[in-house]
Amino acid sequence: MDYFAGIDVGSLSTDAVILDEEGKIAGYSIVETGANSTSAAEAAFSEALVRVGLEHTKVKRIVSTGYGRVSVPFAHKTLTEISCHALGAYAIFPDTRTVIDIGGQDSKVIKVGPEGKVLDFTMNDKCAAGTGRFLEVMASKLQIPLCKMGELSLNTVCEASISSVCTVFAESEVVSLVARNHPKEEIIRGLHRAVVNRVWSMVMALGVNYEVTMSGGVAKNKGVTAFLEEKLGKPLRIYSEPQIIGALGAALHARNLASLRHSIDHGIDIHSCTNGSKHGNFP
Repeated sequence: MDYFAGIDVGSLSTDAVILDEEGKIAGYSIVETGANSTSAAEAAFSEALVRVGLEHTKVKRIVSTGYGRVSVPFAHKTLTEISCHALGAYAIFPDTRTVIDIGGQDSKVIKVGPEGKVLDFTMNDKCAAGTGRFLEVMASKLQIPLCKMGELSLNTVCEASISSVCTVFAESEVVSLVARNHPKEEIIRGLHRAVVNRVWSMVMALGVNYEVTMSGGVAKNKGVTAFLEEKLGKPLRIYSEPQIIGALGAALHARNLASLRHSIDHGIDIHSCTNGSKHGNFP
């Protein structure tokens, strides 16, 4: 059996997904990116291979994506995270029409069409506001684990007012609130509201089509997702491991690339073939 891999090199984590030739997820890994994107990509790929029990020679095509995609020397092709998140989300939830991706360094809203094609998108990559990095900075300032923020914010119905969308100024507001012994749960809830308001302005600028899928590490934050669902008026579609959606999309592109290569090599009329990903095979 042949296998295909996608590697998503983000600012905070690097994720690898390995698919079998039927389009099923054979295994995946998530590692910290750290200071060297190439090393992180190699580590993520190696860990995923170990989990599947594969030699790297069994992987026929590799596609890299994410802000550090050009730092993966063993990839056969690089693609933007926009197209990979769209295809990955569509593969998991075929009725996806909008993807909200809040990553470590940027946030994106993507309109998705048939077969997971990108119809339009908007992106915030100039400011940390509305990103995972914003929450990471605030968690450090509040001296709490980042993974606990969502849970803590649900322990209260009150929230502190965070007026600034700038990370630097918002950090100053948090310091001031802490100095006045303001409950941390309320500060966190206010921070989540600030993140969602920033992302929601992007959603409104692009226009929302239902159904909406959320990807990226921040999709694990129950406080952020609760506020987004409040805005949407209905539940978000969130995969059990939303952090690998970009890598999954890259792996699907790798599988499609291999299928196209096979068709060309064997003189098959590719215009009479479909190369969309299979659905319903994901664990």
